[in-house]
Amino acid sequence: MMGYHSPTFCLLLCSHFISVLCSSPSPTHLCSPNQSAALFQFKTHFSINQTASKNCEYSNPKAKTTSWKKGTNCCLWDGVSCDNITGEVISLDLSCSCLSGTFPSNTTFFLLSSLQRLDLSFNDFGKSEISSNFGRFPSSTHLDLSYSWFSGLVPYEISYLSNLVSLYLSYRPTTDLIGFQAPGPILKLKKFAVNEIVRNLTKVREIYLDGIDMSSIDPNSLVNLSYSLTSLSLFGCHLRGKLPDNIFKLPNIEYLRLDENPKLTGQFPKSNWSSPLLDSLYLSFNYFSGKIPSSLTNPAKLSILTLNDNQLEGFLPDNQNAFPNLALLDLSNNLLSGTTPSWLYTIPRLLYLNLGNNQFNGHISEFQNRLLIKIILKDSSFRGPIPSSISKLVDLTSLDLSSNELNGTISLNMFSELQNLKKLDVFDLHSNFIEGDLPKLPPNIRFLSVSNNSLVGTLSGICNMKFIEILDLSHNDFSGIIPQCIGSFSQSLSSLNLKMNKLHGAITSIFAKGCALKNLNLNSNHLEGPLTPSITNCKELQVLDARNNMVNDSFPHWIEALSELQVLVLRSNRFHGPITAATSPRSLLKLRIVDLSYNNLFVPLPTDYIKNFKRMINIIDDGKAVKGFEIELVKILTIFTSIDLSCNNFEGQIPRDIGELSSLRGLNLSHNNLVGHIPSSLRNMTRLEWLDLSSNKLSGQIPTGLLDLTFLSSFNVSCNQLVGPIPKGKQFNTFENGSYQGNVGLCGVPLSRGCNNNVLGQPPPAPWMNSHEDDGSKLEFGWKVVVIGYGFGFIFGAAMGCGCLRTGVGV
Repeated sequence: MMGYHSPTFCLLLCSHFISVLCSSPSPTHLCSPNQSAALFQFKTHFSINQTASKNCEYSNPKAKTTSWKKGTNCCLWDGVSCDNITGEVISLDLSCSCLSGTFPSNTTFFLLSSLQRLDLSFNDFGKSEISSNFGRFPSSTHLDLSYSWFSGLVPYEISYLSNLVSLYLSYRPTTDLIGFQAPGPILKLKKFAVNEIVRNLTKVREIYLDGIDMSSIDPNSLVNLSYSLTSLSLFGCHLRGKLPDNIFKLPNIEYLRLDENPKLTGQFPKSNWSSPLLDSLYLSFNYFSGKIPSSLTNPAKLSILTLNDNQLEGFLPDNQNAFPNLALLDLSNNLLSGTTPSWLYTIPRLLYLNLGNNQFNGHISEFQNRLLIKIILKDSSFRGPIPSSISKLVDLTSLDLSSNELNGTISLNMFSELQNLKKLDVFDLHSNFIEGDLPKLPPNIRFLSVSNNSLVGTLSGICNMKFIEILDLSHNDFSGIIPQCIGSFSQSLSSLNLKMNKLHGAITSIFAKGCALKNLNLNSNHLEGPLTPSITNCKELQVLDARNNMVNDSFPHWIEALSELQVLVLRSNRFHGPITAATSPRSLLKLRIVDLSYNNLFVPLPTDYIKNFKRMINIIDDGKAVKGFEIELVKILTIFTSIDLSCNNFEGQIPRDIGELSSLRGLNLSHNNLVGHIPSSLRNMTRLEWLDLSSNKLSGQIPTGLLDLTFLSSFNVSCNQLVGPIPKGKQFNTFENGSYQGNVGLCGVPLSRGCNNNVLGQPPPAPWMNSHEDDGSKLEFGWKVVVIGYGFGFIFGAAMGCGCLRTGVGV
């Protein structure tokens, strides 16, 4: 039996105590005074500003350096970690620390020679350059300087960090929308720096350089990237040229993001091009062409695939058992064609599907997956009925099947169970061939567009919608009256478009106080009676379009209460009487477009209103002319202004004040009873592109000052009593005979009648001057403006004959 004092026992006892001692927690080591001083000096360079970390994605911003106190152990400071043995600072995490100020290039911070991990992301070092001294951390494995507003060149000395495993230098926050270029300073990478990084960082697994300007880099510089790479992100780097195939052949790649490099070209290799570990592939907004290879459907782990906004063409590969883990698939805005393969409808985990704006045809198959949240199949050539399986996708929040060739009727209950259909980019069936009544709709829906179909029946089905914000039922065959409920949910409704239907009766809906409407479009129906004054409860109304109806009313002076009104179109109705301002018209200062043509308004022109249209004076725009007969404008409310008072019975002279509307693009006063001279002040309307004063009783000469209207592309003063020579030069050299016909006292080019002293007198009025009926001799022309954003349009009905065609045509 072994004794307590035997050598063997003593050896065992010693071993036990050593083991216990080694397993006990080590005491906290103090960091060296010089490292503590270096960190504290670094702290003093910056102020604390919460907005400096407003884009922080990983955690709530926290001013970590406020815990740094002199005389305390820096190893216990927030964000600081030390080596357990030496006490040297080996990790510094100041991400989202609200640091604001210029980053010093020669601070003692760079004396932390043992630093292995450094994270300064999501702060604001506004316009500071990245110091070459960042290359002085030979042990560094992780460097993150992203989203902290560094600028200038990325120093090639970064390549000295040969032990780097993770490099994050991304410039703009990933929360930015695709296509948005963040303002302010910018980081750039030059060719030499990229070559050195590729050559020396052989251990690197993660490279994130989003938003850095790499426009001078040949993509072939990336050929020799480390085979260790698991993540490569070059989002929005201005890359140009052909992407080398080897990028797709990196054996360990899991995350590959090259999107929003619109000048980056390439084609997918037909085989062996992707790692089996690939999880996320972002290639949208580039210029890739060719076909999608069948090998792309092989990576079993792939969960995100975005190839949208390229030049890809051909059929989708018809592989079976494809993409078992795919959650997001976006192939929109390409040239893909043919029928969609069966696997597309059976992907078991798919949440988001976007095939919009391609050339697909054939039927949309039934969806087997019940997890789908978003389906976008717009702008293709799909035909046939809407799949009945959509009614079972209870988690669906967005559905857009617009601009296809879908037909048939919709089951009344197809969408009634889709309680999550509520987002603004949602429920869109416009521009198809769908027939039948309006189906029952889920009450939570916020956006609905079924425009440009063949739907019939009444609109009573919309009354169960509690939160509707945008409602577009235009270009259908709906009949009956406008439901009273429209007024009751107007507190959420911002845009109502009912144009081009067969609605009739008086506009009796009472718009409640707090009405949120910004756009009210009743164009081209059979509505009659007066406009309801309750529209004045819609204090934010910007667009009121009631043209091409049978509204019988005096001019609605109550519009003066609509201080935000920018577009007023009452064309082709039965408005009558004078339109002199009831009180002060100063509340209509934002009006940009006024169309009161084809009515029976009379007495003098509404001078009080015209001279207060302040938004038509000195509007700053892009300076681009809006010429031509067919014009599409997306930003009409920022660059476009017009007045059309034609085909009424206005009398008196054209006010000189109208010349102050220097940003006006179109003016049509034709087919009235205006007298006097053409005001010379019109020369101040330097943005004017069309001017129609035809079919009035204007006399005198055409002012030569109109030669200053260099944007003028259409001009008509026919059927007046004008005399004298037609101005020569500039735009006037482009106008033809029709612009001047019916003025027997005019002479000069383009008329065949030369000018001499015998033709300068006042001629007798032509026999047709007082006629407002169509004499059958017109050569019509007009201007058609289609406004995409608000869904309304105009025809400025200037006629080259001397009568007024009294049937307006809606758009």
